[in-house]
Amino acid sequence: MTKTNSNLVWHEASVSKQERHARHNHKGCVLWFTGLSGSGKSTLANALDRSLFDAGLSTYVLDGDNIRHGLNKDLGFSDRDRQENIRRIGEVAKLFVDAGTIVSTAFISPFQSDRDQARALLADGEFVEVYVKCPLEECERRDVKGLYKKARNGEIPQFTGISSPYEEPETPEITVDTSVQTVEESVEQIIGWLEKHHILTR
Repeated sequence: MTKTNSNLVWHEASVSKQERHARHNHKGCVLWFTGLSGSGKSTLANALDRSLFDAGLSTYVLDGDNIRHGLNKDLGFSDRDRQENIRRIGEVAKLFVDAGTIVSTAFISPFQSDRDQARALLADGEFVEVYVKCPLEECERRDVKGLYKKARNGEIPQFTGISSPYEEPETPEITVDTSVQTVEESVEQIIGWLEKHHILTR
């Protein structure tokens, strides 16, 4: 890991995070969607984003596949690269929170230690882990991208859930089970949690 240059000095912003929150009339936070491929992370993150945006909130979605087309296109899928992928996303998500935005991140993020590292970047209450729970069998049945079939055929090495482990969240703030809940039910559950914890107000 590259060390910080000793000649660099942190420059304090002229506009505070609290001022940005006040202007948006809501707090910024990271909704960290984690789960197996095919569990519905991106679908749910975007449905929630649409609902919040339509309500006039400042929002954005960071999607795993999209990020690998740009910012993280130099990374593969080894454990080390997966860790760096999540580290970068954690740093980017922190910037969105500083800007007073509710940012949803849709990444498999299979390792608990990496998710904990992302959480540690943010203040208490700003990191909301959303476990998109779905049995492997159901994710394979959906196989919306055809990835499980390729992984089973040995065409994709180190595929999470097949040849690489997925560590379920130990104590997520929110758990939605997309094998039994509709997208609308899951979105309403998340919004309810955000309201209960005073990130949003009706």
